[in-house]
Amino acid sequence: MSTLLRSLGPLVRALHGQGYRVVGPTVRDGAIVLAELDRADALPYGWGVEAAPGRYRLHRRADAAAFGHAAGPQSWKAFLHPPRSPQWTADRTADGFTVTEAPPDSTRYAFLGVRGCDLRAIAVQDRVLGGADGGYARRRRELFIVAVSCTEPADTCFCASTGCGPAAGPGYDLGLTELVDGDRVRYLVEVGTPAGLELLTQLPTEPAPVDLVEEAAAAVAAAATKMSRALPEGDLRDLLAGSHDAARWDDVAARCLSCGNCTMVCPTCFCTTVEDVTDVAGEHAERWLRWDSCFDLDFSYLHGGPVRTSTRSRYRQWLTHKLGTWHDQFGESGCVGCGRCIAWCPVGIDITEETRALVTEAEEA
Repeated sequence: MSTLLRSLGPLVRALHGQGYRVVGPTVRDGAIVLAELDRADALPYGWGVEAAPGRYRLHRRADAAAFGHAAGPQSWKAFLHPPRSPQWTADRTADGFTVTEAPPDSTRYAFLGVRGCDLRAIAVQDRVLGGADGGYARRRRELFIVAVSCTEPADTCFCASTGCGPAAGPGYDLGLTELVDGDRVRYLVEVGTPAGLELLTQLPTEPAPVDLVEEAAAAVAAAATKMSRALPEGDLRDLLAGSHDAARWDDVAARCLSCGNCTMVCPTCFCTTVEDVTDVAGEHAERWLRWDSCFDLDFSYLHGGPVRTSTRSRYRQWLTHKLGTWHDQFGESGCVGCGRCIAWCPVGIDITEETRALVTEAEEA
């Protein structure tokens, strides 16, 4: 049976009480970002988002919704797979060097407000990074997820065409649907795990009336119809495998800055490099793991130089991997339809538009 929660304050306090560091959306620097929350009041109540290719703006809503906005510039990847993490340090001694591994990260995160697209992205990253018993696996084991079904997609969203939203799919401990009526906000709660059920028993809830359950379902279903973008239907893996010499790559390369923004904001991109740092005296050295991007000229560097010297080849590599060869590696697509790469591309390149252009070119050929 569905449960009704009238405030998020008790939920945040209960998570803190169980030792979690609660991370959720909040307003900062003209955007809705993900940050640690010490109280529910820090959520972006009454804020919405206008997103378009190469554009992102906040606006005031006419209600008090906490989740009436689409994806911001960050994804939850930044906490499970940090942009920069220490690996080891080395210090000179009389006999050489002493190497010390970085201590394991024991942080217990609770994510509040994970949308369907990002919930799927976490599952994709689990397959990519969760196999080895490293920092990602440790953080993931301790993670508590409070998901939120989306009722307010942005113009850049296309999760309905990737099967990743707007409803929050499996993988959450608790799932919320926000019901807003002016300043009155309520949350329909669904339980996903025993840990979620245990936490729910600590909250002041009540049985949800049938009409509210139906209202919530209708709002989520309506969100899917509001999305104006979609990936083309059909086998995109075969399409991209046969589009190596497509003329469209020259068209997009003439616009692409090869800045890597799309890979930085993407919730599933996972490429990294190592960075070694030493002090001036040569007494102390550190190794860090940090995010990298296939748009970096040196990303494909081998003996003699980089393999992908042109923007054309680097964009083709990114899109072909994301929608095509990701299936060969991980048995699924690497795109969840969040639209971040569209909104945060400085020149507004649209992954759905580029893919449709490749379909058209292949059909004409």
